Amino acid sequence: MFLEGKKVRLRALEPEDLEFLYTLENDTEFWEVSHTQTPFSKFVLKHYIENSHLDIYEAKQLRFIIEETINNNSVGMIDLFDFNPQHKRAGIGIVINHKFQQEGFASEALEILISYCFQKLNLHQLFANITPDNKKSIALFTRYDFLKTGDKKDWLFVNGNYKNELTFQLIHE
Repeated sequence: MFLEGKKVRLRALEPEDLEFLYTLENDTEFWEVSHTQTPFSKFVLKHYIENSHLDIYEAKQLRFIIEETINNNSVGMIDLFDFNPQHKRAGIGIVINHKFQQEGFASEALEILISYCFQKLNLHQLFANITPDNKKSIALFTRYDFLKTGDKKDWLFVNGNYKNELTFQLIHE
């Protein structure tokens, strides 16, 4: 299977993912990275799942569930967003359920997605937007040769304070 590694597989959203999606999307600790300000209803998320079959060229985004290969637990999600086929680029976002963090799932999922983007989608570059205090994400993306290429000053307003946002890029030569 192309989108499978030793620890995880990346798969499409299924109707059975509603509770998992509801839990992760409404975890306020993840709202900063997802730019969310209000909770998602199950109705809205059910509709999102129903439309997740749309082609990346139409929707300009693509979400995968990160699933453990051994016992099929859903451990997180990895997204392509701001997909631009003209300029052959996309952004990557990743979130891992708290109880599955620090087990290598994000690392393998990112490795699989990078390969998919460059081999199957024929992209030229990927980018990630990360706040300077998110040391785990910075370490993850730099481990896969993403380079810091920008620092957007006071870009995000979080909990009454402004935060910078760093841009990391991976160019496929």
